[in-house]
Amino acid sequence: MSQTLTAPPTEQTPPPLRPISVAAAFTVAGVAVVVLAAVHLTQGTSGVGALDLLKLLVGQSDEHVLNVLSGSRLPRMLAGLLVGVALGCAGAALQSVARNALASPDTLAVNAGAHLAVVLSAALGFSLTSGSSLLSGLAALGSAFVGGLLAAGLVLLLSSGGTSPTRIILAGSAITMALQSLTYLFLLLYEEETHGLFAWGMGSLVQADVTPVAQLTPVVLLCIGGCMLLGHRMDILALGEDTAAVLGVRVRQTRLIAAMLAVMLAAAAVSLAGPIAFIGLVAPAVVRLAGARIPGLMRHRVLFPLSAMTGVIIMLLSDIAVRAVLGGQAGVEVPAGVVTTILGAGVLIALARRYRDAGPTRRPPTPHSAAVRSRRFVLAVVAVLAALLIGALLLGMLLGDRWVLTGDIVNWITGDSSTGMAAMLEGRWPRVGAALLAGLALAIAGSAVQAVCRNPLAEPGILGVTAGAGVGAVTLITVLPTAGTLTMTVIASGSALLAFGTVYLLAYRGGLNSDRLVLIGVGMWMGCNAISTFIIVAFDPWNTVKALTWLSGSTYGRTPEQLLPVGIALVVLTPLIVIARRELDLLALDDDTPRVLGMRLERARLLALLAAALLTATAVAAVGVVGFVGLVAPHIARALVGSKHIRVIPVAALIGALIISLADTVGRTVIAPAQIPAGLLAALIGTPYFVHLLWRTRSR
Repeated sequence: MSQTLTAPPTEQTPPPLRPISVAAAFTVAGVAVVVLAAVHLTQGTSGVGALDLLKLLVGQSDEHVLNVLSGSRLPRMLAGLLVGVALGCAGAALQSVARNALASPDTLAVNAGAHLAVVLSAALGFSLTSGSSLLSGLAALGSAFVGGLLAAGLVLLLSSGGTSPTRIILAGSAITMALQSLTYLFLLLYEEETHGLFAWGMGSLVQADVTPVAQLTPVVLLCIGGCMLLGHRMDILALGEDTAAVLGVRVRQTRLIAAMLAVMLAAAAVSLAGPIAFIGLVAPAVVRLAGARIPGLMRHRVLFPLSAMTGVIIMLLSDIAVRAVLGGQAGVEVPAGVVTTILGAGVLIALARRYRDAGPTRRPPTPHSAAVRSRRFVLAVVAVLAALLIGALLLGMLLGDRWVLTGDIVNWITGDSSTGMAAMLEGRWPRVGAALLAGLALAIAGSAVQAVCRNPLAEPGILGVTAGAGVGAVTLITVLPTAGTLTMTVIASGSALLAFGTVYLLAYRGGLNSDRLVLIGVGMWMGCNAISTFIIVAFDPWNTVKALTWLSGSTYGRTPEQLLPVGIALVVLTPLIVIARRELDLLALDDDTPRVLGMRLERARLLALLAAALLTATAVAAVGVVGFVGLVAPHIARALVGSKHIRVIPVAALIGALIISLADTVGRTVIAPAQIPAGLLAALIGTPYFVHLLWRTRSR
């Protein structure tokens, strides 16, 4: 693998094949697959062990052992084989198509798109994951393929083909976040129809019989065969598009066919076992690393099958590890994809730490900064946004599961309202206040993060803060459901800061590289999300709605005490960030200018990121995990008033508060008495603008 992530995974002409070395690699991989498959068959919830299976192998028939083997263990093992083969080959194909070592079904949002398509189908009444008929299997595959293809196409289109590791990761992560928000929305609104799909959403190898595996095996084999036929063309394409075109390769056609085959492989894996993450990233990465020592592995007709075998090894090893550590029942309850996600997040972080800056290509996140805005115009923008925010807060008090009048609010303030009305408004205003304060905090934090990273696609979530807070909160909800507000705030904030500190230390190598920080932060985000899912399904599987509500960002049940930490953080940190506005302006330019002017660059970066992390942590403790606000609000602010942070910070804060306030009000009104979490609606509001932003900046 190339030492710098900015280079495509295969740049040099593949060396001549050395059959002995390649054959040795295949032999080792084959032996590992056989051994792991045998070990995998010995695990389960029943008392059937290795000795019983050996007796069966030598001809001592036992009906009970046969039933256990054919009814659960063999289907599960075969599913692991097929999923590993499909995802390993799909990841290798996508990395070659995108010419990016970080491309995979996960980073290109293929799995997220396929997952959403399957959940949407289930919500509409089509049970695609439980049927064993041929029609059901084809419907699941078709649905997953369409969803995955649309998601991957969008990510590749918005990331200019995927040649920049940071851009493709940010684009894929944001699209994944948006698709996950939609998925969570359908899981919450259609709880009965989608029962069991939350755990399935992290990938589960549990199978009722071998029918689904038998149905999908021909599809997977045909797709791998298609990849093998394209192998020679992919070798030539690795030399560069111009060279390939001169040598007669139809570049666009080859890339399109390879991408569609890869998406079909990923869709087959999703329709069989759910979106099992990161095998498509890790398996080809392992093979490419081995390719540095074993000449010939980088030829695609070797790379594809060996990546498939490596995918099987990772898949089976992960499933074996879960049941070996947590017991046989954990194999049923804990999704196998949780382990692969944690493993893959570690690999992503390791790859990111190898990142070397390719040159001074960074640009400040100011596509509209050239526009000169007068002070009068800026004051007018602030006045309009303030008026809109006041209106949104008033609507928040008026609307909900029961609509009230302005006079009712006046009577409540003066103490003249009825007992029922007073009780309702007493419960409503903390929700309105939580949305307001969280929006302010996330937008201000996003402004600081984008200035430090000099990237308009960055947001507080990439620091690992929101996902880290989610781990702490979900753990506390699961272990101690009656925990008070102070405990929740301390645990969520502490775990958020721990995640941020880890990301910062891992990203700091003789200085803080912005791209490295982003890539490591995304790895931390994905890993923490997997840990949260593991905690839910392993220790509180019957209470997924409660955890989902937290992970989706909700103001439900807020109390005045829960608003206090984020309020204090805003009062203390906002003035400090405003005072440091000039430093933020310089940080957004480049690394050299601040040093020339005498700024202590690393200290300024650390303090700005620490302030952003504290603001985000307290906001998450107040309303749960809310995405996109910290990304979208600062960017809209710069489009309105320019790039100076003395203007950006107040405008972004008003926009962030406005977005979450409106999302909260709409979420608890449109389907009352049921509610849509504010974080999901905020993501749905922010996604179209983010897509527009990616499209507009794709040439950069």
